[in-house]
Amino acid sequence: MHDPLDASTIIFALLAIFVLWKLRSVLGTRTGSEKPPSVPFLRRAVDDGKVVPLPGLTARPAIEPNPDRWRPYAEPGSKVAEGLDAITAASPGFTVDTFLRGAKTAYEMIVTAFASGDLQTLQNLLDKDVFDSFSAAIAGRENRGERMTTRVVSIDQVTIEEAGMRGGSAQITLRFSAKLISATRDRSGAVISGDPEQSADIADVWTFARDVSSRDPNWKLAATQTGH
Repeated sequence: MHDPLDASTIIFALLAIFVLWKLRSVLGTRTGSEKPPSVPFLRRAVDDGKVVPLPGLTARPAIEPNPDRWRPYAEPGSKVAEGLDAITAASPGFTVDTFLRGAKTAYEMIVTAFASGDLQTLQNLLDKDVFDSFSAAIAGRENRGERMTTRVVSIDQVTIEEAGMRGGSAQITLRFSAKLISATRDRSGAVISGDPEQSADIADVWTFARDVSSRDPNWKLAATQTGH
């Protein structure tokens, strides 16, 4: 019969006691009142009201002004350039290229919809005052028994004449230089204005507007005039 307290048992017991003592000295004991451990990578330090960047993170550099950012659409330092800066500040997703592509498409849709009397298309592209003016002109034409046809041959040039913010509305005025084939006929079918065969050079100055607080990204025609 073996002695339960032989030398090997005593040695293993002493080793176990030693290991438990070391763990206690390293980990300590928890009483429930300890402060949470400090995590330096999530701590913000404040000095004279200024927030110090988080350790390990690089502060985002300030955007350097670029006087040529709007070339070739506007001269550096011009009113148009300043207006485009203001629009971009109010609507960060704005880009001139995208806007101008949309404006060209809108120009063609509007002039052809006006000629055909397509009020639904016009309502989607015009603000209320311009729509009311266009619909009144269409109604008058129909009352006289007149019929108008228009085809856009080309849009040769689009230039920005004005740009800026008016309250919460971004507004950009464009000059369109285009070639159109347009003619108006009376009840009998006789041409009373324009030419159904020959294109004419047309200059239009249109102002597009958009409420920058709206989720609707579309611009609408807010004013029109004939270019000189």
